[in-house]
Amino acid sequence: MSSYDEILDQVPVSQLAQQLGVDESEVTAAAESALPALLGGLQANAGDPAGADSLMAALAQHQGGITGVQDIDVADGEKIVGNIFGDQTDQVVNQLGGLGGGASGGLVQKLLPMLAPIVMSWLAGKIASGGGLGSLLPGGAGGDGGTQVDSGPLFPGGQGAQSAPTQDPSASSAGNGSNPLQEILGSVLGGGSSTGGGGAGDILGGLLGGLLGGGKR
Repeated sequence: MSSYDEILDQVPVSQLAQQLGVDESEVTAAAESALPALLGGLQANAGDPAGADSLMAALAQHQGGITGVQDIDVADGEKIVGNIFGDQTDQVVNQLGGLGGGASGGLVQKLLPMLAPIVMSWLAGKIASGGGLGSLLPGGAGGDGGTQVDSGPLFPGGQGAQSAPTQDPSASSAGNGSNPLQEILGSVLGGGSSTGGGGAGDILGGLLGGLLGGGKR
């Protein structure tokens, strides 16, 4: 199973379909459209050293798996989505809704804040399994040492991916000179989905390049 399919497998499709009053196939289609955009937006922001450090600190608040809708904090998800896409959130939703595959813009808009905490939880788990969040957070502040990390805006200024300046990913202070976020997110997006039609990379090609500013991140 690819990393992308791993994330998709954590989405409680049946519960979300029941909660939103739609078919499971609609939730799956919308998730397959929205997840690559969330991952790509996180990757764009993680390309900035300050953004990578802020994201790493926020991940300390998202440790622990999500087993169902009861574990999803939609209000937190809305903040995450806003910090990823900034003032281009509506454009992203409209673009995702126009990709076909049965995902409407309205459903994507409802699902994005539900999917965002799932992505953060999965990413926190990946970082932790690679050495622990405590060793990677700025100053060594971990999520298990009694220190409450303020998630705040995930990225500098809360402006979304389009405001993060282009940087050498290896320049991030997270990970003592390496950028584990870029490595993990890059491997996910590079792998694509075995079930998502053209895969995550195909969706990102047309979406993030135009809406998130490409080289102007």
